[in-house]
Amino acid sequence: MYYAICRNYCPPPEPLANGRVLGNVFKLDHQVHFLCSPGFQLMGPETRVCLDSQNWSGAQPSCQRSLYKHVLFSVLVVDTTVNNDASASISASSSSSSHCPTSISTHVRASRCIEFLDSTHCTCEQGYSISSHNSTLYIDECELFRRTRPGRLCLHTCVNTAGSFHCECPAGYSLGRDSRSCHDIDECARATHNCSSEQVCVNTYGGHRCVEVDCPRIRNATYIKTSPLRCDRNPCIQGDNACFQAPVSINFHFMSVVSNMSTPTVLFRLSAARILGDTLRFGLLGNRGVQHFSVQRSGRLTGQLVLVNAVQGPATLELDIEMSEMERRVLLGRYVTKVTLFVSPYNF
Repeated sequence: MYYAICRNYCPPPEPLANGRVLGNVFKLDHQVHFLCSPGFQLMGPETRVCLDSQNWSGAQPSCQRSLYKHVLFSVLVVDTTVNNDASASISASSSSSSHCPTSISTHVRASRCIEFLDSTHCTCEQGYSISSHNSTLYIDECELFRRTRPGRLCLHTCVNTAGSFHCECPAGYSLGRDSRSCHDIDECARATHNCSSEQVCVNTYGGHRCVEVDCPRIRNATYIKTSPLRCDRNPCIQGDNACFQAPVSINFHFMSVVSNMSTPTVLFRLSAARILGDTLRFGLLGNRGVQHFSVQRSGRLTGQLVLVNAVQGPATLELDIEMSEMERRVLLGRYVTKVTLFVSPYNF
């Protein structure tokens, strides 16, 4: 997860005398369009784009008085993708400009047209363009960005709308301030979960899990829960070697990661508060997904769990880390940490 700290906005475009500016979104890669009032002709670009430099492309256009006759036509809209600007124009003979093609669309948009010297000049509204067949084409900004630029316009889903687009996040995420990124909602921290008082809430990417920890039942040894995520062995009877071989304590550790996390990655470290023997040994006990991990010594009293292979989510992996305390190769005690890893279906 990350938070955008930069300002990806351009300043509001200058007002257009004797015309108007179409578009009220001034974010990076968004467009504004310019349209002159009846009796005036646009001089300069019809469209300007917000650049990475936080400036608008091209020069500021102007509207100059003309002798054109303005008329308004209804132009059919084709729902397709074109690699053109979001505003364009066509010229057609006046004899054919009184009607539009009827076999290519069921949506109608009004375009502003002017007649001059037996020809008609039309401009489309924001989010539309003119095809070579004299029809107005609907621009899919999401698809256009995907096909012409690296990266993603939205972190998750891009939804095209008339003249613009917006981003959506999956359930369990909120849309970031940049209106493009997605941030995980921590239901546990917000107390919006549905876990009971006997359960522990574990936040995951895109949701949460309600887990209930029960102390294991092991032959010749009994355990008592000393915290929500820890079980300690009850004292053993003198001479009961089977009881002494059982783990002294069992800790439960729940984690959540994104799908296809880069590797190798240290997930967490574990250590002994004190050591009575002369050696600590760390090892993994086989459970689901153990092949994705390794345990490494990182200090005299510490070890670390490392994710060595990327995991495609959604998935739930389980493994046990055993820390053995030795004195001259004689086992003094075993300490087990049960790890459950929740892998998100998303990579963010």
